[in-house]
Amino acid sequence: MLDNQKNVAGFTLVELLVAMVLSLVVLASVSSAFISQRKTYDAQEQTNEMIQKTRAVMEIITREIKLAGFDPMKGNAGHTDVVGVPYSATQLELRADLDGDGTAITSDSNEIIIYSFDSANLQIDRNTGQAWSYARVLAENIQSFTFNYLDANGNATATPANIRMIQITITGRTEKRDPSYGQNGGYRTYTLTSTVTPPNLAIK
Repeated sequence: MLDNQKNVAGFTLVELLVAMVLSLVVLASVSSAFISQRKTYDAQEQTNEMIQKTRAVMEIITREIKLAGFDPMKGNAGHTDVVGVPYSATQLELRADLDGDGTAITSDSNEIIIYSFDSANLQIDRNTGQAWSYARVLAENIQSFTFNYLDANGNATATPANIRMIQITITGRTEKRDPSYGQNGGYRTYTLTSTVTPPNLAIK
């Protein structure tokens, strides 16, 4: 009876330890692959979001630039023509007589729009008036926002009467750092440039 019990098969302590080590190795490999895939997915998701945001902001600004200088009463006796794009190196100001009443343009009806870049907070502000209390954040996580005024020949100009085109460049960046990305402090970026020709600026 005792001899039969001695012959019963079982696992030794060494075999159990080897099995546990192998299981841990497999688990570590699976976990590492999962974490790597998750990081790749998160980075791609942030990149897609950044690209969509930058394109959306560019679309909004270019659409409003095209309205600059709209003035149905232009040239009429006694009417002061609207200066569609007053020159400024620090902000992009757009003006249009949107209600077509031929009177002074007003800030409460989006007839004055001012775009500016807040470099400290990495954002583009949109101001629908001449008082900064009306400023609203248009987009966040913007690394740079620049604009150039061009004349009819594509040359830079600082004279409002000669402005015919505006070149906009926006660089967005991801919201979070990617430790595996070695450039720009770990933030991926996306840059868009657009040259807009407001049709009303050419009307004399």
